[in-house]
Amino acid sequence: MRLLHRDGTTVHLGYCTNVHPAEDLAGIVGQLDRYAVPVRERLGADRLGLGLWLAHDVARELAADRAASTALRAELDARGLEVVTLNGFPYRGFHDPVVKGAVYHPDWTTRDRLGYTLDLADVLGVLLPDDVPHGSISTLPLAWREPWDGPRRAAAGERIRALEAGLAARAARDGRPVRVGFEPEPGCAVETVAQVERELAGLGPDLLGLCLDVCHLAVTFEDPARVLARLAAAGLAVVKVQASCALQADDPADPAVREALAGFVEPRFLHQTREPAAPPGPGTVPAAGTGSASAAGTAAVLAADDLGDALAGPHALPGAAPWRVHFHVPLHAPPQPPLTGTSAVLEDTLALLLGGPAALADHIEVETYTWSVLPPAQRPAGDAALAAGIAAEVAWAAGKLTGLGLKEAGA
Repeated sequence: MRLLHRDGTTVHLGYCTNVHPAEDLAGIVGQLDRYAVPVRERLGADRLGLGLWLAHDVARELAADRAASTALRAELDARGLEVVTLNGFPYRGFHDPVVKGAVYHPDWTTRDRLGYTLDLADVLGVLLPDDVPHGSISTLPLAWREPWDGPRRAAAGERIRALEAGLAARAARDGRPVRVGFEPEPGCAVETVAQVERELAGLGPDLLGLCLDVCHLAVTFEDPARVLARLAAAGLAVVKVQASCALQADDPADPAVREALAGFVEPRFLHQTREPAAPPGPGTVPAAGTGSASAAGTAAVLAADDLGDALAGPHALPGAAPWRVHFHVPLHAPPQPPLTGTSAVLEDTLALLLGGPAALADHIEVETYTWSVLPPAQRPAGDAALAAGIAAEVAWAAGKLTGLGLKEAGA
């Protein structure tokens, strides 16, 4: 979907296909008819944006065969689908039975990660609609935090310099840049805005910047306004926004809340959990539905690397203050009580980025990849139900954007 900001910027809204498991070209084309077209039809849209996830092997195949990329572009066009952004975070195996920390490998200390990302840039250069001035790719926040030392930092810096050079060469060749956004995530070498400034200072803003995943931002309990102000002061651009909501427990000491949280413990994905280090004062960490996204700013937080660890064991969190969990919950349908979601944080972030006189981001990707691991009673029952849920999320996001004054393109 395309929307127009008051400053004339076209804002692209779509959903990320990493919710689907296909990792070969035939499977990717198949999922267009199985999911993406039904989503577009439910929305009543002539055109739907996809944040396409291409695993390493298919990205390599397409990058090596421009005719195959052109054929994929034709398959998209024929179905009223378009791609302006790729999700380059998972390398492969994102729907394996157990993913957990494997999603961070290979990381930015390796040539494999560099090669994969440049392959994606080659493919996106072909997939981009003719009237779109630039593309975007999201990637991981350098590496998991352990180990992270001087040699690994130096190796990642070398790869990032090579990435920028490769992107510049492609932009000169194709006439349109593809920008890469590093995606801060809890537990990684880049999690907070302070780590962004330390580890990613000096990125060339024309080609490199941040992918702002709002679920991750909420989990860290950082204030969106403060984060965006510091990014602007550091000259770091928001290349892409992932519209996502985290799971929130306002009273994790309550037995009923803990029982509900236990229903979100599952074996596939990592669900980092954070708790403010001291009970917040009034208004500091809002309950869902207050309309305030004010959070704990840069205050210290207590951390567990997975939700099961937060609930029990030697690294269990005390539960003296609200928890936020890296579990992407549907935008339009908060978890069942007594749990909540962080939609207020997402609303405030979108308002900061797109509610003012200038658009501060133009690629918005709904990224709820966790539909299949929700508690059983909350999972969609079949393909049609999943498509309906994704369409409802995109409609929710579109409604928030039009509420900020954006207009549907052509309206």
